[in-house]
Amino acid sequence: MPSQPQLSFITPEEYLRVERKADSPSEYFDGEIFAMAGASKEHNLIVGNAFAELHGQIKKRPCHIYSNDMRVKVSLTGLYTYPDIVAVCGKEQFDDKQKDTLLNPTLIIEVLSDSTEAYDRGEKFKQYRQLDSLMEYVLIAQHKHSVEHYVRQSGNQWVFSETDDLQDIMQLSAINCHLTLSDIYDKVEINAQLQRSV
Repeated sequence: MPSQPQLSFITPEEYLRVERKADSPSEYFDGEIFAMAGASKEHNLIVGNAFAELHGQIKKRPCHIYSNDMRVKVSLTGLYTYPDIVAVCGKEQFDDKQKDTLLNPTLIIEVLSDSTEAYDRGEKFKQYRQLDSLMEYVLIAQHKHSVEHYVRQSGNQWVFSETDDLQDIMQLSAINCHLTLSDIYDKVEINAQLQRSV
């Protein structure tokens, strides 16, 4: 999890009651609430760039895309979380009549940070894979040009690809969209020495 829990041993219903009144988002898992750390300038630029590119491509199509504030629930594990970007094509399914907790994402994108990178690649992705609707998972580095792309083939088999070439175009077939790395990293300042060393 990204940070230490604020509260312990509360029910999902109690979490949602608190969360819906909170000024800043928190994740929930196994009876604990976890505060989410603030995002860096680079993180915000990357999320904004990717969201803008995808939003333009799904206009007038039966797809919805959200950034940062759409909560996702993994029903099988009880995780409530806020992906950086989440898209769903087809009919959206929500946890309750508030329609602020999505159950059936098609695509999830996370921008990696120092504090969440291991979690996003490991335990969080493990839980996301329990979502039958999820077809693609994308991890975008913020300190170097690097994008990891996971595509579900069948059942729980996933195919992995990775690129650091700014001219590469990543096809997101589940939502019939694409992202070019140069668009993702537009105006994002990457330390050249760090890029070479990692």
